[in-house]
Amino acid sequence: MAAPRRVVELVIGDDDLSRLMSIARSRTEAASRVERARMLLAYRDNPSFFAVGRALGVHHQTVQRCVERAVAWGCVAALDDSPRPGKPSTITAEAKAWLVALACRKAKDLGYPHELWTTRLLARHAREHGPAAGHGCLAELVQGTVCKILDAHQVKPHKVRYYLERRDPEFEPKMADVLCVYREVEVLKEVDAASQAAGDAVAVVSYDEKPGMQAIGSTAPDLPPEPGAHETFARDHEYQRHGSACWPGSTC
Repeated sequence: MAAPRRVVELVIGDDDLSRLMSIARSRTEAASRVERARMLLAYRDNPSFFAVGRALGVHHQTVQRCVERAVAWGCVAALDDSPRPGKPSTITAEAKAWLVALACRKAKDLGYPHELWTTRLLARHAREHGPAAGHGCLAELVQGTVCKILDAHQVKPHKVRYYLERRDPEFEPKMADVLCVYREVEVLKEVDAASQAAGDAVAVVSYDEKPGMQAIGSTAPDLPPEPGAHETFARDHEYQRHGSACWPGSTC
C-alpha cells in the first residue's frame, strides 16, 4: 500500500505573491531565486512535491526543501541561500574602514598619475601601505577582496556620476535665445523649399569648434563617494573651456 502523500501547508500573502510573480518573470534576478519563486508558485497551485518537480525539471526533494524553508522563514527569504560556514575573515573591521576611506579619496591626491582608483591599484596600495598604518592583515590583500569590501559598503571609486547644478541666473533667457535660433532655422528651411521652386536658395551654415583634444576643466571640485549616500565620485556637468590642442601632424 502506497504511503499517503505528504502535504505542507503553504500560505502566501498578497504582497509575497506579487513579489514572487515579479521575480519568477524577471530576467535580471539570479537564476536560483527565479527557480525557487517558480517552485513556490507552482506548489501554491498544485501542492505536490512530485508534480512540481516533474513540471519544473527538478528533484522533488528540492521542491520540498524550498517549501519547508518558505514555511519556516517566509516566502521571499526562502529564495536566498542560507549562510554557509567558511574560513573566518582575517581582515578586521578597522582595516576595512581604512580601505573604504582610502577609496573615497582620489588616487592622484596620493601621488599616482591616475585620477581615479582601479581596484587593482587600490589593492596594491593597501598591500604596500596598510601594514604601516597598523593593518597588517592587508599585507596579502587581493583585488577580489577589495571588490567585495567596496560592494558591501556600496562604494565605486572607479566611476563618476554627473550632476547638474544651475548656477547661471540668466540660464532661462539664454535657453530661450538658443531655442529661437533653432526655430529660425526651421523657418528658413521652409523658405528654402519655396525658394528652390522659384530658383533661389537659402544656405544654413552651422559650425562648432575645431576638432582635436579639448582642454576643459571642471567648475567645481568633485564630490567624493559616501558609503550609504552615493557610490561614485560626483562631478558637475558644467565645465570651462581652455581651448583645444591638436596632435602633431593632424589637420585641425
